[in-house]
Amino acid sequence: MRSTQIRSTFLDYFASRGHREVPSSPLIPSDPTLLLTNAGMNQFKPYFLGEVTPEFPRATSIQKCARTSDIDNVGRTNRHATFFEMLGNFSFGDYFKADAIAYAWELLTQGYNLEKDRLWVTVYKDDDEAEQLWRKIGVPAERIQRLGMDDNFWSMGVPGPCGPSSELHYDRGPAFGPEGGPAVDGERFMEIWNLVFMQSQRGEGDGKDDFPILGDLAQQSIDTGLGLDRLAAILQGVENVCTTDLLLPTLKTVQELAGRDYPGTGEEKVSFQVVTEHARSIAFLIADGVLPAKDGRGYILRRLMRRAIRHARLLGIDEDVLAPTTSSVIANLSDVWTELSDQAALIEQVVTAEEESFTRTLVQGTRLLNAAITRTRESRSTALPGETAFELADTFGFPLELTVEAAHDAGLTVDEDRFATLLDEQKKRAKASGKAKTTEALRKQDTYRELSAHLPRTDFIGYDHLAAEVTVLGLILDGAVTTTAPEGTDVELVLDRSPFYAEAGGQIGDTGTLRTNDGTLLRITDTRYGLEGFRVHSARVIEGEIRLGASGEATVDIDRRKGLMRSHSATHILHAVVRATLGDHARQQGSLVEPDRLRFDFAHFSAVTPDQLAEIEAAVNGHVLDDPAVRAWHADRVEAEAAGAIALFGEKYGDTVRIVDIGDFSRELCGGTHVGHGSQVGAFRLLSESSVGSNLRRIEAFTGHGSLRHHDTERRLLEEVSTLLGTRPKDAPEALHKRLDALATTQRELVRLREAELRSQAGQLASGSRQVPGGRIVSQRVTGLGADDLRVLAAGTADRLSNDRAVVVLGTEHDGKALLVAAITPSLHSDGAEASQILADAARAVGGGTGGKGPVANAGGRRVEALDQALSIAVQEATRALNP
Repeated sequence: MRSTQIRSTFLDYFASRGHREVPSSPLIPSDPTLLLTNAGMNQFKPYFLGEVTPEFPRATSIQKCARTSDIDNVGRTNRHATFFEMLGNFSFGDYFKADAIAYAWELLTQGYNLEKDRLWVTVYKDDDEAEQLWRKIGVPAERIQRLGMDDNFWSMGVPGPCGPSSELHYDRGPAFGPEGGPAVDGERFMEIWNLVFMQSQRGEGDGKDDFPILGDLAQQSIDTGLGLDRLAAILQGVENVCTTDLLLPTLKTVQELAGRDYPGTGEEKVSFQVVTEHARSIAFLIADGVLPAKDGRGYILRRLMRRAIRHARLLGIDEDVLAPTTSSVIANLSDVWTELSDQAALIEQVVTAEEESFTRTLVQGTRLLNAAITRTRESRSTALPGETAFELADTFGFPLELTVEAAHDAGLTVDEDRFATLLDEQKKRAKASGKAKTTEALRKQDTYRELSAHLPRTDFIGYDHLAAEVTVLGLILDGAVTTTAPEGTDVELVLDRSPFYAEAGGQIGDTGTLRTNDGTLLRITDTRYGLEGFRVHSARVIEGEIRLGASGEATVDIDRRKGLMRSHSATHILHAVVRATLGDHARQQGSLVEPDRLRFDFAHFSAVTPDQLAEIEAAVNGHVLDDPAVRAWHADRVEAEAAGAIALFGEKYGDTVRIVDIGDFSRELCGGTHVGHGSQVGAFRLLSESSVGSNLRRIEAFTGHGSLRHHDTERRLLEEVSTLLGTRPKDAPEALHKRLDALATTQRELVRLREAELRSQAGQLASGSRQVPGGRIVSQRVTGLGADDLRVLAAGTADRLSNDRAVVVLGTEHDGKALLVAAITPSLHSDGAEASQILADAARAVGGGTGGKGPVANAGGRRVEALDQALSIAVQEATRALNP
């Protein structure tokens, strides 16, 4: 059975049993506690927690998932992957264990025709009910095993809903491992479907079993996950996930690049599978908006890319590997996942640039590693320090495996224990930092959850009204629910209805005032979502005391809102223009919409040229002057996408979406506030374009009053420069060029005179050199020179003595530091002498170190009073160098 049929069979089965088919959410989750979507239930978390009432009690989906916890197992087992499609069915307070078990058994044995006597079941260690249900359905007791939390208790890995689980495993036969069931061997008895009985809420903790159970959920629910890769391997009769129809075309591409067939065993098998499997993860992550970075989800992507490149090199593939392998993923899977073909150009550009960058990293890392190996040998040590290996990996991205391999070739080992210690310390620091932030976020969420359990959702009326009569339904002070808050305190409010837009889609939240009927005045400082759909207003009590249940008039800061509307509409116009100018790959990756100012991030592989920026600015202003109509309308998600509406990365959309059209050139899914006509945006002024990450560019711009203020500032600056130059503004550039040319000519003449003076001084110093055994020495304390001039003088003096074996040592005081330079002649350098050796002890005398190598070296330190002593020490070293 092909994977397309496996998907359709699953969805059809559950749709016929009253489940709403829900599309996959993006790999970038809306949940701040997760880096990547790692399970089918992620998008339903608010339903399980009771934060949001679902429109349907049953759902089914095919969810894109990314997990790197098993990254080291990829290729070493037949079943592990870092990306997979999870087929799931969900119940939100509807059916529970009995129906979930019955559905799974029926679909596997009748829908997919799996042999009943090859199916094994595991249940949580004290879940008697689940075991009895399985036995009732026909699974014999000898094929049911009880396991602990590590295997049969599921959560997302972070605080949230959880519960005991029951897993279905398929016996693949003796060729895959020993007898004994899932408890003995996971390769032979491969897990294919996990049924989670969501009934509890977990707290903060590490690992799969080290966390507290905080209590029961408001309702019992079901969350299941069936791995498409694994079921496909069974139904297609192949050994591992990389040889299913989901990945086989990519594996064939790797074989072509390597010039040989996939071996099926050994270390080469691992490398073939790593390159194949990671290519799929890479393509999907980039398609969903993840770009390479030094941290966060971008680091996960970069790690996958570099790991794939390294394993390709182990296979002898020296040419680019990521572009052709991700291209094969796109060709194979884009019929189902259209975002792959939509973002094909971006995927190719990102992987190509990253592979080129990592190739440079490998060259640089190899050079640094060779230097470290040389130092280790010179110190007569047999082990490369763990600190060196860690620095190469952490700072330069050079893999530990390559360090170990190179060290082995040089007859050395690597202190891998020390490396592991340093890596563990780094992870603990990062985890501690993230944990503190997560704990605070969870504490707030608990408070919001407490209120949302009994309060209705705020009715947002801010599209049509900027002032309204409202009632305070919830009040939070110092993170806790309260009934009153005195003057001068900062509080959070939940209102029955609100004209204040809550931060979303890049647009920051509205501000304004709330004046209650009893005279209390609050300044609204921000509006945002505490939970999905749960609007929270941050405020300061300016006059009086705010009480729960108080009513009054809420008023949005109108001028600020108008500035936000101008910037948001300008962002849409800019997005359309950037794509038209640079290509469809240049899609929005993020934005910040502020009053009369915007920041727009987009995917692009190089700096935008000045001519292109001028073209973009002119095109945006051209659209604005054309005064296009701005229209907002609603449709279901499928209808909107069919109409060409652009959905933005990282945004979450419901079944019914709001679409904003600007003229006939921009159509985006958007819940933000906008102007009524394009000309209301006012002037658009592009301020800057810069890089904010690999293949990620940023444009910052002004709109409306911001553009006018910026224009006024530039006009005043031009007038001031013109006055200083004594010319008219239009002639200022030419006048400034003339002044700069004259200044450059003067500076060149000063340099020429200075060089002539230094040459003359060098001749005088050389003529005063003194003969010592083995050669000549010049030693002098000079004045009025900086570090560069001192170095030029020393080198020039040595040049005058180039026919002899000679050493020049000069010293000076500059900016409160003692500076030293040593220069040696070519004949002495060819004998093996180094200028840095002459200054080593002298540098310590002035409290510093040496720099430079070869015939010229410098040193410096704060101990100016020791300069003469340092010169004497250097002369002694020079004498020994001339007469060893």
